[in-house]
Amino acid sequence: MNRTDLCLFALDEADPLGRDIAQHLGHPLSRHEERRFEDGEHKCRPLESVRDKDVYVLQSLVADRELSVNDRLCRLLFFVGALADASAARITLVLPYLCYGRKDRQTKDRDPVITRYVAQLLETAGASRVLTLDAHNLAAYHNAFRCPREHLESRLLMVDYFASILDDEAVAVVSPDVGGIKRAERFRRSLANRLGQEVDNAFVEKYRSEGQITGGTLAGDIQDKAVIIIDDLISTGGTLLRAAEVCQQQGAQSIYGAASHGLFTGDTNELLGSPLFDRLVVTDSVLASRRPAAPQDRLVILSVAPLLAEAVERLHGGGSLSELVGLDD
Repeated sequence: MNRTDLCLFALDEADPLGRDIAQHLGHPLSRHEERRFEDGEHKCRPLESVRDKDVYVLQSLVADRELSVNDRLCRLLFFVGALADASAARITLVLPYLCYGRKDRQTKDRDPVITRYVAQLLETAGASRVLTLDAHNLAAYHNAFRCPREHLESRLLMVDYFASILDDEAVAVVSPDVGGIKRAERFRRSLANRLGQEVDNAFVEKYRSEGQITGGTLAGDIQDKAVIIIDDLISTGGTLLRAAEVCQQQGAQSIYGAASHGLFTGDTNELLGSPLFDRLVVTDSVLASRRPAAPQDRLVILSVAPLLAEAVERLHGGGSLSELVGLDD
């Protein structure tokens, strides 16, 4: 494969994910300059030619201690525009975490559909293709973009991990709300195939209004089983804690929490210190600076660098991502 026309940029230089992807890809990160001005404005430009190149830009659109999610989105838009002006042949955005995924529809009168607005901004700036990991609402993600969009899942990474620690135990996969049932079912099927045994499923009812969570009925049999509560992200941890409490009340033998994106916003001490969980499992899809302090045996972080590197390799070579997604698993 000819990689002379491949450029890989990682806008968050403090995040080791970009360096890990480059290492797995066997291709160095391309150089760029980011300059901040005294009035809060900034500029970002490539420091090498991208003319007629196949360009990949890595950026997790999430807030950290230094920048808001809107800061990161704005910087990405300006950098994509600079790449387009510099005559890049194709600009693929590798977005391990895509912001505003939870505002994908109108739930109240005159509500904004911000998922679609973000897609329009990225496309207008010059994005040729978008790749993300575990979108909050897969259908909304596909519908929001008009340019080619690719979607990866951490499901097989999670399956590998849990298959390695669950030995001859009765297992149940639980969705913490009705909206995550399809995600949980895909994970359940893959885990059952890997373990070579039946894995049960269940879900917890949840209602959210004005930030308040109610509901607590569990549908399914989890008594005396190792329970894996699977979700796409952990924010404050309230949803996961509530589901774990219900599972404990219903007789779960052990409880694991798993999510692709560990946002850990606000005070997560209650979640990380909760005796309800044997372990919490997330990926490194968001900035390393967001990693909370937690006992190593309590918080497990799986790397998505090999997965993203393989996706870039296949996209650059015109290959398919179906095997990475595990559509047949």
